Amino acid sequence: MKTTCAYCGVGCGIKATVTGEREVAIAGDTEHPANRGKLCSKGTHLGETVGLEGRLLYPEITGRRASWDKAIRQVARTFAETIERHGPDSVAFYVSGQLLTEDYYVANKLMKGFIGSANIDTNSRLCMSSAVAGYTRAFGEDVVPATYEDIDEADLVVLVGSNTAWCHPVVYQRIMAARLLRGTQVVVIDPRRTETCEEADLHLQLRPGTDVALMNGLLAYCRDAGVLDEAFLAEHVATPDSFWSALGEGNDLWSTARTCDIAPVDLKRFFELFAATPRTVTLFSQGINQSIRGTDQVNAIVNVHLATGRIGKPGAAPFSITGQPNAMGGREVGGLASTLAAHRDFAPENVAEVKRFWAAPRVADKPGLKAVDLFRSIREGRVKALWVMATNPAVSLPDAAQVREALALCPFVVVSDCMADTDTSRFADVKLPAVGWGEKDGTVTNSERLISRQRALMAAPGEARPDWWIVTQVARAMGWRDAFGYENAADIYREHARLSAYRNEGRRKFDIGFHAAITNREYEAMEPVSWGGAPFSEGRFSTPDGKARLVAVEQRVLDERLPKWPLTLNTGRYRDQWHTMTRTGLSPRLSQHRREPLVEIHFRDAEEQGIGDGDLVRVATPQGESVFRAALSEGQRQGEIFTPIHWTDRQSSGGRTGLLPRPLVDPHSGQPGFKSTPARIEKLAVEWRGFLIAREVPEQVRADYFTKVRVGQGWLVELAGSGDPDAQLGNLLAGGQRIESLDRARGGWRAAVLDKGGRLSAALFVSRAGRLPDREWLITQLSAHETPSSVELLAGRPAIPQPDRGPIVCVCFDVGMKTIVQAIASQSLVSVEAVGKALSAGTNCGSCKPAIQRLIGETKEAAHA
Repeated sequence: MKTTCAYCGVGCGIKATVTGEREVAIAGDTEHPANRGKLCSKGTHLGETVGLEGRLLYPEITGRRASWDKAIRQVARTFAETIERHGPDSVAFYVSGQLLTEDYYVANKLMKGFIGSANIDTNSRLCMSSAVAGYTRAFGEDVVPATYEDIDEADLVVLVGSNTAWCHPVVYQRIMAARLLRGTQVVVIDPRRTETCEEADLHLQLRPGTDVALMNGLLAYCRDAGVLDEAFLAEHVATPDSFWSALGEGNDLWSTARTCDIAPVDLKRFFELFAATPRTVTLFSQGINQSIRGTDQVNAIVNVHLATGRIGKPGAAPFSITGQPNAMGGREVGGLASTLAAHRDFAPENVAEVKRFWAAPRVADKPGLKAVDLFRSIREGRVKALWVMATNPAVSLPDAAQVREALALCPFVVVSDCMADTDTSRFADVKLPAVGWGEKDGTVTNSERLISRQRALMAAPGEARPDWWIVTQVARAMGWRDAFGYENAADIYREHARLSAYRNEGRRKFDIGFHAAITNREYEAMEPVSWGGAPFSEGRFSTPDGKARLVAVEQRVLDERLPKWPLTLNTGRYRDQWHTMTRTGLSPRLSQHRREPLVEIHFRDAEEQGIGDGDLVRVATPQGESVFRAALSEGQRQGEIFTPIHWTDRQSSGGRTGLLPRPLVDPHSGQPGFKSTPARIEKLAVEWRGFLIAREVPEQVRADYFTKVRVGQGWLVELAGSGDPDAQLGNLLAGGQRIESLDRARGGWRAAVLDKGGRLSAALFVSRAGRLPDREWLITQLSAHETPSSVELLAGRPAIPQPDRGPIVCVCFDVGMKTIVQAIASQSLVSVEAVGKALSAGTNCGSCKPAIQRLIGETKEAAHA
């Protein structure tokens, strides 16, 4: 069956084949225009995440199982009573880009049209709302002015604040294909040297937060070089008074290089390349959006494209690539607190139109609370009832400790989710079981405005129900039965399509009225379809005069580093994980790439603190602190550190990046600035370290530091602490035949537990001073048909040594770093393609190709040293 991937905004098509009760074989859909059959590692291994482990399968009220009728009545009654006592703005929804468009639509309609408040916001606020605000300021509407075909036709691709190779691997492979076919050049602008930089023609490792200066400098250079499109500017762009005169002092090449901390020769090379290449696509992502100046940064990029006429033409556009599978669908229906519905804002005429269309009693007439302000209002007692759908704000929002305090103080919290136990659901008064990927039926819209179907592959488990059905039942119980009389997702989609066309008459590019009368059968068979076409090819924009807007933006003075906080913290994603790992954390394959949360730090900064590679360290900011494993990296700029966003209290005592960022937001978009928090780092003193390998995940770990990760047929738990390890870890070993070894001189303790059949069920290794064995062989013993000897188990290695593969690089084919390096050296392999032929590494999803390219370079350098 054809469906769509559950992860990023690339929107890859999938061919899924159900092979068992909860088993699915995954392949890329070669006919889907977004990916043409390619999948990244996450999409490739979706089949490992469709089991029922950890699922919420029935409604709960205060922790006890309840019927759907009782749970729905409880939610409806409490929300109605809260609204009656305190008004519509005393309640709120916090939703997610994981919802399908139909789910989003009914949630937005209930809150804005019938409750009468705009207090519905989404976790998409955290990833792309600055792009929304920037596009709206420039174009008059939130329209992405590009498609993936523009990448195919570009002669230059500029990646700004985007680790595309990890976060949007299929787009990255498309860029590499264009480079091979037409010689497309690639420039990466990023404070970190990520794997995206490996095959770039130029990497500008700028100072964080100086993107406006860089783009203003580029625009000034283009003006002085005579490459502005004067005819396009005159006919299609409104330019503010003094716009060009303000683009004077401080924006010359030398001043820009100094502000951005970039070598002038590299900056000049970029400026010359851009000026000489009309077919340029600038792709930007979280490095631009997740800033307290994110909207200005977006407009600085858009200004350059408008002024040089690089928009509305093949291979030329400023292209925001979104983070979530349906962030775009949420934007279309009005899932952000700052929009109304179908790309309408809260202008009186729009409010009147939507009220008439919905036949709604009290449509919200002003924007609602954006994410950070919403949880601040909950904490202050102004919002008294909250419904969280398909997201985990207790982890993902900045200053997460304050978010948790808000959830604890909120009088009534509802969580609808597919998972039973998340950091957020622990605060829920009512939990409602929602369907997950593979059970959902509806539509999603990807980064290029392409609408695709997600289809149910299997029946909903237990009493789980679609999110749209849950919202509809609550709306009916609150008295609005006729307005929410949907029988299926197609009913909702038709209404959504009609609203997009209602009294539109070309005012807005978003118009899917061509689906207003789509039948159930046509909806079921629907092929991917794009809206908007080439939206600005005729030079007309969604503003009253039809002209785009140049928006004057200036580089703000950056915060100075303080002695107490000498470092700058940047945050982001890992290649094979997704959000808070409720799905990807179930996949043993995806867990191999990064088994622990690492803080990446420049070796000079580490040296100053006496930190070695692999040490445990405490990262602290004014908001909070958490523990990470140190990874020394020359890819970091000195004075800056990087941590991943994925780990939660469910998986680790450390790695809690959400505790660290400041709750400061962009004044236009409300998007938090996750990329530049003042921080410090210090080595964590521990007396012992160890690990546990077990078939069953331990629910409670009392070590000072632990991290759980899924492996093979069980779990790996990394451990460290002080004091008596026996007292802290004794509960981790299940009952069975125990084999133990104690080395008092070195403080070593090794134990293995065998089940009744004599097979390994758990192994624990602890050391105060000595070395710990490699984990890989022990992990394989959890599923081995024959149990090794007691000596081998306690040694942690087989009697006959096995090759050391090193850390896994290619997840798809389980190929380690040392295996790749050995093949490169012994077989004189000089290309990624040659490594693929020899080992298969990099030949499936391609996510590991940049890493393989780097290993080729490092091996070549070592041979010549």
